Amino acid sequence: MAAATAAAGPVLWRRLLGLLPGRPGLAALLGRLSDRLGRNRDRRRRRSPWLLLAPLLSPAVPQVTSPPCCLCPEGVHRFQWIRNLVPEFGVSSSHVRVLSSPAEFFELMKSQINAAKRRVVMASLYLGTGPLEQELVDCLEHTLEKSLQAKFPSDLKVSILLDFTRGSRGRKNSRTMLLPLLQRFPEQVRVSLFHTPNLRGLLRLLIPERFNETIGLQHIKVYLFDNNVILSGANLSDSYFTNRQDRYVLLQDCPEVADFFTELVGAVGDVSLQLQADNTVQVLEGMVHPYKGDRAAYCRAANKRVMDVINSARVRQQVLHAQTFHGDSLLTQEDAAAAGDRRPAPDTWIYPLVQMKPFEIQIDEIVTETLLTEAERGARVYLTTGYFNLTQAYMDLVLGTRAEYQILLASPEVNGFFGAKGVAGAIPAAYVHIERQFFRELCSLGQQERVRLQEYWRRGWTFHAKGQFTGTWRPRSP
Repeated sequence: MAAATAAAGPVLWRRLLGLLPGRPGLAALLGRLSDRLGRNRDRRRRRSPWLLLAPLLSPAVPQVTSPPCCLCPEGVHRFQWIRNLVPEFGVSSSHVRVLSSPAEFFELMKSQINAAKRRVVMASLYLGTGPLEQELVDCLEHTLEKSLQAKFPSDLKVSILLDFTRGSRGRKNSRTMLLPLLQRFPEQVRVSLFHTPNLRGLLRLLIPERFNETIGLQHIKVYLFDNNVILSGANLSDSYFTNRQDRYVLLQDCPEVADFFTELVGAVGDVSLQLQADNTVQVLEGMVHPYKGDRAAYCRAANKRVMDVINSARVRQQVLHAQTFHGDSLLTQEDAAAAGDRRPAPDTWIYPLVQMKPFEIQIDEIVTETLLTEAERGARVYLTTGYFNLTQAYMDLVLGTRAEYQILLASPEVNGFFGAKGVAGAIPAAYVHIERQFFRELCSLGQQERVRLQEYWRRGWTFHAKGQFTGTWRPRSP
């Protein structure tokens, strides 16, 4: 059956494109995928001799501005160069907790909201409209009410960032779910709806709901409560709380990390539309409108707002690093504890990567390409994705380097679009076709042992985890 699906791929896409005369956005997306799926063997042969040059053709590793530091715990690790692009946060591994299930993620979210005293910041693609999502909203309402009773005016602030198109879908949507909070607590609650600058003019008028989401989205997923931060790929929706496997990392008592993500979400919120209590939206005073104003001016303003946050945090962390490890009077851990800082010494380093291509911010892309370029023999790279659709640059790097790759992706049955009605139901077959094309190319180059593909399958579940890990390994002695 799988072979038949692969063979029917080009025909399938032509039929799908023929069904979309009035849906140019989705047609353009499917057209791009169709172009990719239609690559012939001649092109692959023509490209193959150049694969060994892929590391040389990719961006060079950004240079470290200072030599490795023998005083600091991270002085020997190979990722120091990333601190030239984004802030570097050192935390203790004892403050890092990896969650394993959607239910654990959901229960933790509720308990963290209930315990919050100063800030709740939540960034997601959307908020669902079911009973579990209502539980979260009720938790927020209860915590806000409790804060008012304890102190007036309250110190607690709630900031929520969602995508405009996804959050406005349907009559009951993310916006209507959050309106009661805005109406009851207007001084404490902020709801920002990011609208891509690429969806404007005639395109915005013609593309219907759901399909307009293919043009661009707000996709940050971070949830923080006072100084505790959850980094995840999960949205605020019932399936992500029950049977949709994702990744979730809790950083406990990490004030510098929490401050950074508060500022980052605030910056993106500033260039977004602000939801009002009557369900209208407005831009902040002095801000260019994302789809009514000049696109170039909006993107420049957004770039500056976001990069100011990244660069100021980067400088701030460099100063903190210098004071901690290079000051004239270095404190021992015992001295620090005596001074009131009981946090253990850092042994884990966090680099928040940001990708906002409309604003010409491509830090994640630069770092990912560099990591893949540097992954030579003796390294093992783990990639996981719910939707296998490598860019040509990433595909060339995987095929052109000598590291071992373990790639985990969703089987068709656990793809979130499996069994969907209409065009969306064909998406899992399209990803299978892309996967099979990639695997055939692996086999033609004799690299199927070096690059291994595995599919996640669990009855009744879907799979959404995305990430990358690079490490070294040594074969076991005979």
